Amino acid sequence: MPKSRIVARRAAKIVLSDRSPALALKISQMRLTIAPIVHVITGKPAPDFPHTMLSLFLLTEEQLDALANYYSQVTPTALTQQYPKTMDWNQPFLDKDPALPENCRLSELERLKVKMRMFARFIGMRGAHTPRWEYEKQIEILRNKIEKSVREEEHALRKTYCGVIFSLLLSGMTIRASKLTPEVLLEAPRRSEGVPNTDASKVLYSVSTYSFSEHTKRSEIRLLDVASQQTSLVTDEKSASDPTWLDDDIILLLQSNRMELQVKYTAGSIEGPVGDLKIHALGNGEFALAVSGKAKHDGSLYNPEKAEKPPSSGKIYKSGFVRHWDHYVTETRNAIWLGKLYQQKKNGSRTFELKHGLENALKGTNLESPIDPFGGKDHFDISKYGLVFTAKDPCLNPAAHTKSNLYISASEKFWDELHLTRVPKIEKTSIKGFDGASTSPTWSNSGKMIAFLSMKTDGYESDKNQPFIIRDYKQPSQLSSIFASQDGRGKWDRSPQSIAWSPDDWQLYFTAEENGRGNLYRAGPPKSPDGKQRLPSLLVKGGTITAAQVLKNGDIFVTSTSFIENSLYSLVPISKRSNQTDVYTLANDDRPFDSIPDHLTTQYISSNTRSGSMFGLSRRQINEIHWPGAAPDTLIHAWVVKPSNFSSLKKYPLAYLIHGGPQGAWTDGWRNPLVFAEQGYVVICPNPTGSTGYGQVFVDAIQGEWGGLPYNDLVLGFDWIKQNLAYVDTARSVGLGASYGGYMMNWIQGHPLGRQFKALVTHDGVFSMTGQMASEELYFPFHDLQGPLWKNAEGWAKWDPSGFTQHWATPHLIVHSELDYRLTISEGLAAFNVLQMRGVESQFLTFPDENHWVLKPENGLMWHEVVLDWINGYVGLEKYTESRKAAKA
Repeated sequence: MPKSRIVARRAAKIVLSDRSPALALKISQMRLTIAPIVHVITGKPAPDFPHTMLSLFLLTEEQLDALANYYSQVTPTALTQQYPKTMDWNQPFLDKDPALPENCRLSELERLKVKMRMFARFIGMRGAHTPRWEYEKQIEILRNKIEKSVREEEHALRKTYCGVIFSLLLSGMTIRASKLTPEVLLEAPRRSEGVPNTDASKVLYSVSTYSFSEHTKRSEIRLLDVASQQTSLVTDEKSASDPTWLDDDIILLLQSNRMELQVKYTAGSIEGPVGDLKIHALGNGEFALAVSGKAKHDGSLYNPEKAEKPPSSGKIYKSGFVRHWDHYVTETRNAIWLGKLYQQKKNGSRTFELKHGLENALKGTNLESPIDPFGGKDHFDISKYGLVFTAKDPCLNPAAHTKSNLYISASEKFWDELHLTRVPKIEKTSIKGFDGASTSPTWSNSGKMIAFLSMKTDGYESDKNQPFIIRDYKQPSQLSSIFASQDGRGKWDRSPQSIAWSPDDWQLYFTAEENGRGNLYRAGPPKSPDGKQRLPSLLVKGGTITAAQVLKNGDIFVTSTSFIENSLYSLVPISKRSNQTDVYTLANDDRPFDSIPDHLTTQYISSNTRSGSMFGLSRRQINEIHWPGAAPDTLIHAWVVKPSNFSSLKKYPLAYLIHGGPQGAWTDGWRNPLVFAEQGYVVICPNPTGSTGYGQVFVDAIQGEWGGLPYNDLVLGFDWIKQNLAYVDTARSVGLGASYGGYMMNWIQGHPLGRQFKALVTHDGVFSMTGQMASEELYFPFHDLQGPLWKNAEGWAKWDPSGFTQHWATPHLIVHSELDYRLTISEGLAAFNVLQMRGVESQFLTFPDENHWVLKPENGLMWHEVVLDWINGYVGLEKYTESRKAAKA
């Protein structure tokens, strides 16, 4: 061998150790020896047993089979279980019978990877847990084998019984249960956010299910024992709600105008319906509590069952609101009611009693909290010193303003004096330069400080939430913006939705949207040594995190969803890792959270859908794409949702789904795009200009641009899909949208993009901009259209879909319900009438008992039937109702 080559190799060796110690370490690790596993009878290792890591990774499938056979792991015998681990070599999905279709067996490489992992687990290698792709592949192969068996059985039955098909009896229901149909979606258990005890060893939750066969809904409150994964029924009373813990053994809940404990006794009676129960331990067996409930004009609790019916149905109004969301506004107001539970000891056992009833904390004021229509526990909080809440400014017309203020009622003896004197004076907190909505007031654990969120702009409900802290509740005017900037917009370019304190009050946790996900962030300490406030850092990447509760040891209990998971409970193990730079993703299974050290996951507690496998769903169905937007330097993000049996070699019709808001977003959360995908569509869910989670400038850019930038973003997206996604057949496209998405369908109908679609669907959308003057929250069009109608008629007309009806030509389904007071039913009727008069194929679907959303299961099923039949018929897919009939035939 030439000398120069020898020198070069030696030089490379020196360079490797000097310049790439990480690579050198990896190579040295491959030389690590493996302790041999000996046969339980002979006491000797297998002849081909790999003695180093390198020799392990060089094993062939034949060698792995020989090893499994040597250790009695191929066919189970009495010796199989005598080893610390088993290899499960006889699993059906490892079948390599060449007679099986390719989709019913693993490829050679996949089978080798599975067997190598099983052997690695058998010899005790760390990190050899079953990966997610393997679980999904097992489910896919099983489903394909079942479908193959059903087809063969049906063929045999047709042949034997002259065409009589028993497919439903054989396996129809099983196959359907593995596919997300509208029935499966609507019958799936709907689980609330989890309520953990102090160490999250037990979790309370409510769950509801609906049966289309029985046309009944069942609601339960259940208790999950995390260690055993077993659940037990707490109550199935329909009126039960708001389960919470008094301590680790006692559960408190509301039920039929009374409070009950787990031991089934009544702790106190309440004179009317209440909800949003909050509890705070005061010590010595006493607990402060707060609930929300309607108050009559005299400040007493309203009970609709006892209310006198007036002789006339007439209503007169002197200011807005007249109607709000789905109901007419009456004299009753939301109020916060306070009380105390006292511990009693009788015959050696503890009981609790609400001795003095409830006090209306807002009595004698013009304040209303929580704020209708969606306010709840996020609008008030209690501590050992009292109450903090948000309420609309009573001096302003609520229909034209979003301004709400923070109010504090607190003192050192607040709860001791609650029923002895009047509730302490309520003090309003003002923030100079911030005239928008305030929300999420949250007491610190010490009870001294308050954190909350506030917006700058009155009348703009999608302005950025900015966090503030009141350092001492006794001095509410001395507050500070946590991430302040000179221009008042705040340094953190995200809009947090909730706040939680760490146990030591040294850190804050925020949920916020970012790039189509609902994430969890942490911030703190309040001030760094250099005096600068650091911006929040990502802690958990969604999915969509819907709730985060900090436990006493600092761990965080997280409730989340994703496209394929409708309820996941998991834990951020802060107490086990103090690294401030750790970033977690949401757990998919119960493997250790640090099984892959450089890819941490939250600690799995419970999944409602087994990570989607309960419905035959997998993460492989979800992708993301981006394209250049219409505005300079913008990039439009979109989710791609594919069928579970997707093949890149096929072409699928496109379902273009446009979200509402318009200041909203498609996030990685539990919604219905997968129902459309399982019909045979590739579903694209874009987040165009105005979408949240991509910076406030991107959100604000839709003002005065309703049919401008967002529409052009969608046009660019359609062209990008046509040019870049070979598996999408854009010649068979349908467009669907609700709320602002419904507006966009009406706008598209009158513009060139409308001619690219075979059919359109508008759900509760805007037909005429002037029709929005019949809406309840008038501040919304006033802001987005840059002024009221009489001051900017040209701006309102510019983006009015009704001004382009001469171009309407694409078949169009209109859905609009009568209780939608945000966008009144006249919008839907007008759009349908235009289509009919122009001779355009069209249908109109309405629900007299639904609002902006369709909430009742039977109505939801009809909605899906009508919508899917409508779009399927135009793209060559089988109509959904026909496929259901065929399955039941």
